Amino acid sequence: MRIAFYAPFKPLGHPHPSGDQVIATGLYDYFRKQGHPVEVASAFRARWIFWKPWRWPQLMGERRRAARRFSRNNTDLWLTYHTYYKAPDLLGPWTCHRAQLPYVIFQGIYSTKRKRNWRTRAGFILNRKALRAARHIFTNRYADLLNLKRLLPPDRLTYVAPGIYPEDFRFSARARDELRRSWNVGNDPVILSAAMFRPGVKTSGLVWVIRACSRLFQQGQRFHLVIAGDGKEKQRLLKLAQNLMPGNVRFVGKIPRNEMYRFYSGGDIFAFPGIRESLGMVYLEAQSCGIPVVAFANGGIREVVKTDETGFLVPSHAFDAFTQAINRLMTQKDLREKMGRSARSYVRSAHDLNRNYKVVENILESIIRA
Repeated sequence: MRIAFYAPFKPLGHPHPSGDQVIATGLYDYFRKQGHPVEVASAFRARWIFWKPWRWPQLMGERRRAARRFSRNNTDLWLTYHTYYKAPDLLGPWTCHRAQLPYVIFQGIYSTKRKRNWRTRAGFILNRKALRAARHIFTNRYADLLNLKRLLPPDRLTYVAPGIYPEDFRFSARARDELRRSWNVGNDPVILSAAMFRPGVKTSGLVWVIRACSRLFQQGQRFHLVIAGDGKEKQRLLKLAQNLMPGNVRFVGKIPRNEMYRFYSGGDIFAFPGIRESLGMVYLEAQSCGIPVVAFANGGIREVVKTDETGFLVPSHAFDAFTQAINRLMTQKDLREKMGRSARSYVRSAHDLNRNYKVVENILESIIRA
């Protein structure tokens, strides 16, 4: 298959990493590994484009360039990753209609409440038009699948479980020994957390972890908290950690994703609430390395963690329950090791993209044949 690939919300290679970008990159990489020529159609970012008229000429230019580049002679299919009201795909449907190419979406989102707000109504309408134009839509969230069924017939929709490439996230005994020596933690339990230190729910989640661990610290528990990430809120988090748990929190900075398996291998528990988290790729990564997780039972986290089997999911903003879940894993070594083994197996059985994206590949090939 010759595929034109486009991500209107955040293009591949964007300097600010996110779970959304990880999924887009994983999808792109899968088809390339399978030997399908994949060409990035455009790096044009459509975020809030309907409120930025000064960028509309640029969009028209991208349309003209796409029309020249892609045709039935050199392309079999257009695949857009993630279109929704904030960043509707205004490039793919137009180009595909002009070139008579099949238009397909991975992770289309349909939310009718957006049409009731004047600030988002234009984005809702433009996004709905893109969704209706799609020959097929794949989604990795059950909630989105249910919403899409209100707009499109079931035979044009497919649920694909979110996942990672487990071979990229394997436990490393060598990395564990090296990191624990450098962290000077001895045999004490190590609680891990990771997120970008940007304003909003990511930093709020890290504040939750620090406060929960500080309560256990005040109770005399022996452990170490290690946090990966960087960003504008770093000084705030450093100050909070120093005030609540002086000398017991280590910040290790931003770690490249291809090195995160080492980070996970060094710990015993991964704790991050995931406030309003759409999916949370870090939970899959940690579990793949054999680390049980503690998080909120909200958003898409319930689709990537088996509560009471691979970790604990507690009610949103239940501070006592969140703290107690961490404490239970920290004080019961046999339990966390059992959950860690279950987590590793769970990711490989249900969330291996090598298997899950094969479903996408087969459907796209059938669309092209049709």
